[in-house]
Amino acid sequence: MNLLFDLDGTLTDPHTGIVACLQHALTVIDHPIPDTDALTALIGPPLRQGLSQLLQCPPESPLVDAAIAAYRERFAAVGLFENRLYDGIPTILDTLAARHRLFVVTSKPRIFAERIVTHFGLASYFQAVYGSELDGTRSDKGDLIAHALSQSRLAAADTVMIGDRQYDIIGALRHQVLPVGVLWGYGSRQELIQAGSHHLLQHPRELTTLERRLT
Repeated sequence: MNLLFDLDGTLTDPHTGIVACLQHALTVIDHPIPDTDALTALIGPPLRQGLSQLLQCPPESPLVDAAIAAYRERFAAVGLFENRLYDGIPTILDTLAARHRLFVVTSKPRIFAERIVTHFGLASYFQAVYGSELDGTRSDKGDLIAHALSQSRLAAADTVMIGDRQYDIIGALRHQVLPVGVLWGYGSRQELIQAGSHHLLQHPRELTTLERRLT
């Protein structure tokens, strides 16, 4: 079985770094900083989409461009390391990698995703890390899943997408990949069910029995 893992909210908890980088970006563009809950809601969707909604302006506007540049400046230097693994993830991945092919599929830019995976010592568990490009190419989760299936020659019928937000579920279903929602990240049970997930996991340790749960 091929297991596609989201990164933020699934393998790692990036809350501290993402919120701090968003606060920095908004300070740089002289925009009021909303409360932490409003910023936390931006963990999951593509950055440009989230900032466009927050700033209430078109995604391609100069203001969004400026905010993204400021965000990435801090994220590349500091923010990507203000992050932590969820409990037991290395051991869980070690168990899964012995039986399945594992991939990271995240809308985060690939250049950052690869650094995070390496920083936490997880690179050896994954066949490949797929992410968006800095210009926004493949920031849509469905497009990214299609790219991973094509590049690694994966059969959709033998592939599972594991993630914490609706984007993971919707993107998987678009390509006949089985979605599995996780409840330790940033999407609610309601969000994941409404998106179409019929399989939900409460704790990372349940990943080790995933094959049995899906049969």
